[in-house]
Amino acid sequence: MRFGVFMPPFHNLDDNPTLALQRDFQLMEHLDHLGFDEAWIGEHHSGGLEIIASPELFIAEAAARTKRIRFGTGVVSMPFHHPFMIAERIIQLDHQLRGRLMFGAGAGSLATDVYSLGLEQTEIRAKTDEALDVVLRLMKGEVVSKTTDQYVLREARAQLRPFTRPHPELTIASTGTPSGPRAAGKYNGGLLTLGIAAKPGTDFLGDTWRHWSEACAEYGNTPDRSRWRIAGPVHIAETREQARKDVHYGIRDWMKYLRLSPAFKAFAPDIGEKTPDEMIDAFLETGTAVIGTPDDLIAHIEKLWERSGGFGCWLDLTPNWADFAQKKRSYELIANHVVPHFQEMNAGRQQSFDWAEGKREELYAARVEGVNREIAKWERKSAE
Repeated sequence: MRFGVFMPPFHNLDDNPTLALQRDFQLMEHLDHLGFDEAWIGEHHSGGLEIIASPELFIAEAAARTKRIRFGTGVVSMPFHHPFMIAERIIQLDHQLRGRLMFGAGAGSLATDVYSLGLEQTEIRAKTDEALDVVLRLMKGEVVSKTTDQYVLREARAQLRPFTRPHPELTIASTGTPSGPRAAGKYNGGLLTLGIAAKPGTDFLGDTWRHWSEACAEYGNTPDRSRWRIAGPVHIAETREQARKDVHYGIRDWMKYLRLSPAFKAFAPDIGEKTPDEMIDAFLETGTAVIGTPDDLIAHIEKLWERSGGFGCWLDLTPNWADFAQKKRSYELIANHVVPHFQEMNAGRQQSFDWAEGKREELYAARVEGVNREIAKWERKSAE
């Protein structure tokens, strides 16, 4: 299993936005140092907390500061842009990152973004599919002519072919409707599922896999669990008590913001006069978040693994519940204790220890005998 982050990001309304963005870059460097595999960067234009408008711009800077971590657009909101410009930007960025780029596509999760751009909620998923088809054709070197109510393409062709052939790894966002998994099946993409969007009382993960599998079968593709990413909010500390104390920093602003999105409103309790601990309890009851210890996160991921049938990557939906120092410490604990558990980093070490422990009495006795013989030999020489 791979590990990474899904960073919209979320920043409290009283944060200095310039410094908040710099902390986001520092977090990418920290994750790269800790050995995390992936980072997905969001695109949002309203609401105040999610302040990255262009994941491509952010990724270009973050990639220059890091060595190995891969970056994904999480996601490019397809209906918001001309598809020719999307293709051109992603191709250029793929060359700049030399293969470390992943192309995440979706409809956009904020209703206020859709409204501000004069689009209709009932149309954005169809427009996403239409735009994605054009972008992939351009990336493959096709010449495209197309006229819609939003854009015109006249013998359009991309000047460059992607660095990654035929194109950067494609991943489709899934937030509770069949459209995401069906698009992943149609275009042979991976899937990025926001577990927090699950509707109470539904087999969310099972339904997601079913829709993906059915669409793959329809279009002649094969669903690949290693390309399934599941994201959820997490904060880890040495103890549950410390983790709860840490998230007092940002839980209220995050809960208030979550209620702005129809996809997530059901999981944000009516905060009213609730204390931070009451908000934490209400959110933990949904089963979609972890505020606790490394063992709590291990148990959570194992439960999701069982429910889903298996997936390839766990992404921490970075909620900025804690201040920056505590946030970095959370990732250190995940890297040191959670990642090794799932990647079996220490299996060989444990086997070696168990074997050595089993041989301890036998080998100790032989060593003592060898030492005693050597002492006796020198004693005899001394006596001569």
